[in-house]
Formats: sequence, structure tokens, C-alpha cells
Amino acid sequence: MKNLTEMLKKAQEMQAKMGDMQAGLEDLTVEGVAGAGMVKVTLNGKGDMKSISLDDSLFNSEDREVLEDLILAAHTQAKAKVADAAAEQMKDLAGGLDLPAGFKMPF
Repeated sequence: MKNLTEMLKKAQEMQAKMGDMQAGLEDLTVEGVAGAGMVKVTLNGKGDMKSISLDDSLFNSEDREVLEDLILAAHTQAKAKVADAAAEQMKDLAGGLDLPAGFKMPF
């Protein structure tokens, strides 16, 4: 019974820390870059797009599909960085719990 009580206590502590971590993710910013820096997308830690920067040379191009692909690529890169940062924080947070491999927390 002692192990169950300990595990419940750790779970409650982790839940509180997770709330703090989620709030902190809003302050995190990551940047995705595509087209050798011609397109830059900035996201917060929750994956919300905060800014986009397009090189002036892209406006001279008549190839709209290339620009659209570059924007998607930069966004995808930034989104992957957000996921990596959240996973790293979760790894640190869950370090005290013996969670099964591949276990994902709900956020």
C-alpha cells in the first residue's frame, strides 16, 4: 500500500508541474526555416504561429506553389521543434515516475 500512496503523491506532483510546464510553453518560441532562409515561421510552444517572414525576392517570382511549399516546410520544421521541446520537458518532468516506454501524457 505504501508504493501506491507514493505513486499517487508523485502523480499529483507531476500534474502540478505539468500545468506549470504547459503555461511555460506559451513563452517558448521556435523558428522553422525553409528555402535557404527565404521563409521563416515563428511558433510558440503550443504550436500557434506568431510570425512569418518572407524574403523580398519571393515576391518577384511568379511561382506561387513554390512559395506555398516553402511556407509549409518552415511551419513543419517549427512544429517539430515545438514537439521536441515539449518532449524534452516532459522527459525531465516524468523522470521520477516509472512510466512505461512510449507512454504519452495528454496535451
